[in-house]
Amino acid sequence: MAAVAHRRPVSVVGTGTMGQGIAQVALVAGHPVRLYDAAPGRSGEAVSAVTARLDRLVEKGRLEAAGRDEAVRRLTAVDDLAGLAGSALVVEAVLEDAAVKRQLFADLEKVVADDCLLATNTSSLAVTEIAGALRLPGRFVGLHFFNPAPLLPLVEVVSGYATDPAAADLAYETARAWGKTPVRCSDTPGFIVNRIARPFYAEAFRLHEERAADAATIDAVLRGSGGFRMGPFELTDLIGQDVNEAVTRSVWDAFFHDPKFTPSLAQHRLVQAGRLGRKSGHGWFPYGDGAAKPEPRTEAPCEAHGDAPREVVVHGDLGPAAGLAGLLREAGVEVRGGRDGRGDGAGEIEVPGGPRLFLAGTGPREGGTAGVVRFDLALDYRSCTRVALSPADGTGESDLRAAVGLFQRLGKEVSVIADVPGMVVARTVAMLIDLALDAEACGVASLQDIDTAMRLGVNYPAGPGEWCTRVGAGWALGVLRELHEEHPGGRYAPSRALRGRAAAEGAGGAVGARSAGAAEDGS
Repeated sequence: MAAVAHRRPVSVVGTGTMGQGIAQVALVAGHPVRLYDAAPGRSGEAVSAVTARLDRLVEKGRLEAAGRDEAVRRLTAVDDLAGLAGSALVVEAVLEDAAVKRQLFADLEKVVADDCLLATNTSSLAVTEIAGALRLPGRFVGLHFFNPAPLLPLVEVVSGYATDPAAADLAYETARAWGKTPVRCSDTPGFIVNRIARPFYAEAFRLHEERAADAATIDAVLRGSGGFRMGPFELTDLIGQDVNEAVTRSVWDAFFHDPKFTPSLAQHRLVQAGRLGRKSGHGWFPYGDGAAKPEPRTEAPCEAHGDAPREVVVHGDLGPAAGLAGLLREAGVEVRGGRDGRGDGAGEIEVPGGPRLFLAGTGPREGGTAGVVRFDLALDYRSCTRVALSPADGTGESDLRAAVGLFQRLGKEVSVIADVPGMVVARTVAMLIDLALDAEACGVASLQDIDTAMRLGVNYPAGPGEWCTRVGAGWALGVLRELHEEHPGGRYAPSRALRGRAAAEGAGGAVGARSAGAAEDGS
């Protein structure tokens, strides 16, 4: 299937920031572009704004002056829908209101030819619902660009219930011809990114509500250990608490209040209080002149007090943390024992005469936990800058200090949090893996497209599928089962897809790949 030909016009309805961005993308790709807005005068203003965008590209050396002049000649403002006749593609970027969009496309069908591809840029409404009243719903797709559209590469190509596969193919190839990275998905609440991303926010907010750690510490652990670009508290302050909560509530409502998508009461209270983030001067954190920078809880150095162990014994398989054995040796710690990632992932690091260290999601939780310290998952234990530790009930201060000192010998900052199942990174990653595998099993998108969407759409350091390969579905299943036992009700109930993949691993399907990944990390 070829893309929409460059010589054929592309029209954009709605001239806000997103509409202007989409128009710029189509224009730079070589299409004649028509802009329409229902508000009088807005289309002309948008032409001026897009022209100014092109001028800035010339100033930055990203566009030749001749290319800018040619693009401006292809850009037209129209005063009514009739001016969009002859378009090969119309992309809508108006108010997020299903009734408004349905009426708009019903009116468009009276104007454009039957072979015109119709697309909505909605981020939260059902493509199927918007297309429901159309005479030819088969030519209707979702083309969800991410803001700013000229810069961000991801485009979700969404097929509604009645979308013709040829229409989805045409939209996909057109987005690719425009220099974007398209991914295919079915019409599910939140599509790929806004569906799969919910646990990144929800688990952090729940940890905060449970007083497991403060917001700045949770952010720091997800950045320094999980490899995420920003923590969920600082990110939602940037997005706007009202905006982020609205997306969460939209997905939750669309899934008929599935507990996996339950909104956060703590975030809701912020919205009620008008603490919306940076734009209001206060969200999770304060902003503005004189506002103190939020600092995470970081343990004082132990080396000066002689609390850093110089010998450990590794019992069994450390699973996703197998690389720690090699890193400890490099740091001058004598390491005895260990199977370097070839067992069941239930191993431990024992400090002779001191604590027993278990990866989050493994080790005892009932009885015999004195002297036990859990450590959180890391994307890469070699390059991570921070590790979270959690002492079990009955663990003394000297044992905790020994565990802190051990990770400090590896050059890591250490944050101590309360003893909660799954800790911070581990529970977040396990939930992301579970939602992604479930979405794939339900036909929402391929796991490859899910990974691409999460890396490009929200800058995740790894997609959920890649995380699953790194840590193993069996480990993720163990984390969720532990959480489900602590918090029954469905939020942490493992999906059938995750259980199935874990069972396949148990039969030998993924152990080798996980072991190889551990070996590359220095074991």
